[in-house]
This record gives sequence, C-alpha cells and structure tokens, in this order.
Amino acid sequence: MSLWKYANPAEFMRVSAPVLRVASVAAAACMACGLIWGFFFTPEDYQQGSTVKIIYLHVPSALMAINAWIMMLVASLIWFIRRHHVSALAAKAAAPVGAVMTLVALFTGAVWGQPMWGTWWEWDPRLTSFLILFVFYLGYMALWQAVEDVEKAADLTAMLAMVGSVFALLSRYAVLFWNQGLHQGATLSLDKEENIADVFYFPLLLSIAGFIFLFIALVLLRTRTEIRARRVAALHAREMA
Repeated sequence: MSLWKYANPAEFMRVSAPVLRVASVAAAACMACGLIWGFFFTPEDYQQGSTVKIIYLHVPSALMAINAWIMMLVASLIWFIRRHHVSALAAKAAAPVGAVMTLVALFTGAVWGQPMWGTWWEWDPRLTSFLILFVFYLGYMALWQAVEDVEKAADLTAMLAMVGSVFALLSRYAVLFWNQGLHQGATLSLDKEENIADVFYFPLLLSIAGFIFLFIALVLLRTRTEIRARRVAALHAREMA
C-alpha cells in the first residue's frame, strides 16, 4: 500500500483526526510530567545553580525550531517532485509553529546567557545563525501571504525552505564548525559521556517528547485548517462563477 495515498486531502483528513487526538494527549502528558519533574524535583547545578532548569524549555524548543524547518524542507521537496498539495500546506502550517519555537529558544537562551555570560546577547555563531533562521521563518510566512496564487506561493516558499535549511543546519552544528563560540556543546549526544547527569537527563527527555508531540499536534491541526480553508474558497469560487 502506497504512502502517497495520504496526500489525498480526504484521506489525510480521515487519518489525521485520530492521530491528532493521540498526539495532543501525549503532548499534554509528557510536557506536564517533564516540566514539573524538571523544575520542581531536580536539584540545582553545582555551577549554574537553578539557572540550569531553563534547559527544560530551551533545549526542546531549540531542537524543534531546527527540525521544524527540516520538516518544511522535506515537505517542500515532496511538493516539487510529486506536486501534492497536502505537503505544501503542511509546510505552510509548520512555519508559525517553528517560528514560535525559535522565538522561545532565543528568549530562554538569553535568560540563561545573562547570568552565565554576563550579557543577554552575544554574536556567537550558533546564536547568530539561530537569529537568521528566525528571520527566514518570518520571510517564509510573509511570502505565503504576499502571493495569491497557491501553487506559485508553494513554489517560491519551497525554494526559500531550501535556502533556509543551510541556517537550520548551522544552528545545529555551529559549535562544531567554530570552536571559539561561547555556546556550550550538545546537551544530548550519542556519546554518553557528553550527556548531562541522569537527574537532569530523564525529565529533559520527557520534555523533548512533549515538544515533539506538541509540534505534531499543532502541524496536523493547522494543516487540517488549511485544507478546510481551501475547500471553503473553492466552494465560494463556484458560487461566484
């Protein structure tokens, strides 16, 4: 059975409804458990004090900000190759969610950076590339609004998604490319020795899972809304003809 059948709007609406419900419940449960555990039942760090607890918001939001753009890139490539409208609408739906995640990551990073670095902002390679990624999110959403023809807007925003993916990757790997940056290395790594202590690690995993499910739920909800809006527009056009 081909996965491409879910590119059909009617089939997507049918399948996404139960997935949306499950993702919403999972997001609420994981975020509640992870954030409450992390903020109220973990000790202070011996170096960073209570400031370390910002990771339960900063790390998941930063992770999703980057991966949201990667998801938009994949959906845009599918649009280019297969011309499936659901993929273009899914990319459009993900942009505001990714933009909010990026903004949360920038804000929480500033809150963490002020006591650690003595400044709210530093033109660190990762911070700078993350700020540029946020600007790309804004540009992507503005481009969708500026172009009335849906297919032309999908083409132009897909090209923008490809360009912006460079900064999404830089946001993830800037610490490896430029060792002089102030930003710390990865909090989570396949190398167990680089991970944070278990007392912080497990609630952080729950928080990350919650943010992932939240992203899935919001993207599905917004994509379903976009499909309904197109149906209403099509019916209105028929009535006017």
